[in-house]
Amino acid sequence: MADIDLVKHDQGGVNARILAKESKADFRRVEAASLKIKTSFASAEGKRLFIRYFSTFQLGNHFISVISRTRLDHEEVAKAEAAIRAQMDRIAEELNRAIDGAEALFQANGITRVATYDTLPLEVEVGVLSSSSRRYLEILNKLDRLMPLLQTLEIHEVITTQAVDIERAAFKRKVRDVANGARNVATRLRREMNALDARRAGGDAGARLMEGGASSAAAEAAAVEALAAASSPSERTEDVGSQERPEDSHPQAIAEP
Repeated sequence: MADIDLVKHDQGGVNARILAKESKADFRRVEAASLKIKTSFASAEGKRLFIRYFSTFQLGNHFISVISRTRLDHEEVAKAEAAIRAQMDRIAEELNRAIDGAEALFQANGITRVATYDTLPLEVEVGVLSSSSRRYLEILNKLDRLMPLLQTLEIHEVITTQAVDIERAAFKRKVRDVANGARNVATRLRREMNALDARRAGGDAGARLMEGGASSAAAEAAAVEALAAASSPSERTEDVGSQERPEDSHPQAIAEP
């Protein structure tokens, strides 16, 4: 007897709606090579967090690791990178513990099947720009794996609905904070770069002003020298010589022969 389907199932419409709500990230100025990795998300949380935050993280992290390093101190950039990696390591470890704990509850309660989704998975090929981006993608995959485990435990009343909601919300916030944190760090470094440019521009303007002042001083000195030369003793002698002498004012009589 053929299987009887009593409900209408998703044929890709859910994924289309999720994708339609999110604007495309602009990677046109990113010139780095990327490793193409095929990935899949089944849970609603995994799909939405991936669509909304993976590109945000990649763009922020690319600015931090590549663009800011061309202008700012490398040690400062390295500290920012280390902080982001440490944050991801903590979240990955927490997700691993949550997955292990859920699987332990499965065994303790004789649960052998995991709840599955009737909507089609979101299957994409991702261009991964860096090792940090790869780590963030792994975190998203771990969260996607944890979500159905929690829902299965709730269905079997091993844990309460409230406990599931609290844990789900906590992990979603932590995963989201990684991307937002990278964006905030990138914004701070961009401001530092702009401030550095402004200081350099101010220094150049000051140098030009000093050069202009030196030129004016040189011109003023030349004018003073010219004025001094105009009133020098030699010129005063010439002026006296050109004046009428007293004897010239009473000419002697010319003796007749």
